[in-house]
Amino acid sequence: MKEESAEKTNEAESPEVAVEVTVDKVIRQHVYMSLGIGLIPIPFLDFVGVTGVQLNLMRKLAQIYNIPFSKDMVKNLIGALLGGAFPASVGPRIAFSVSKTVPGIGYALGAVSSSAVSGACTYAIGRVFSRHFSEGGTFLSFDPENARAFYEKMFQEGQEIVAEMKAQKKKQV
Repeated sequence: MKEESAEKTNEAESPEVAVEVTVDKVIRQHVYMSLGIGLIPIPFLDFVGVTGVQLNLMRKLAQIYNIPFSKDMVKNLIGALLGGAFPASVGPRIAFSVSKTVPGIGYALGAVSSSAVSGACTYAIGRVFSRHFSEGGTFLSFDPENARAFYEKMFQEGQEIVAEMKAQKKKQV
């Protein structure tokens, strides 16, 4: 009898679990893309490229949760979310991008650091919006002020995730 109810519970949770697995996969793919784009040697081109990756991530999350997507609205929402978190994620992304103009060590430090911060930022954005959508929210009901603390927590978690992803890649090579 207990086995039957456990099976029914697993079957009932199956669609939610499938969505979460898909969301995790999509976020991870976009974090990898952000890591790669962060290595672009041209200052600010990396910043623009990562922004494009983040917009694509939002489009894919919207598809998963059946939320209408508007590129302009999403740009504004991401800007509002990151604007309040400037010291945590956007400031370093800009600083590391600019440091790529310094030959030699400046580029090396800027590329590695920009890549890691870009990946963590992408991870945090994905987590913030996936939570919002899973709770029934839409782009229209998103409140950047209320999401900022969670974004900062997810940015910190994203830095750890990025470090793990890089370590796994090194083991594979």
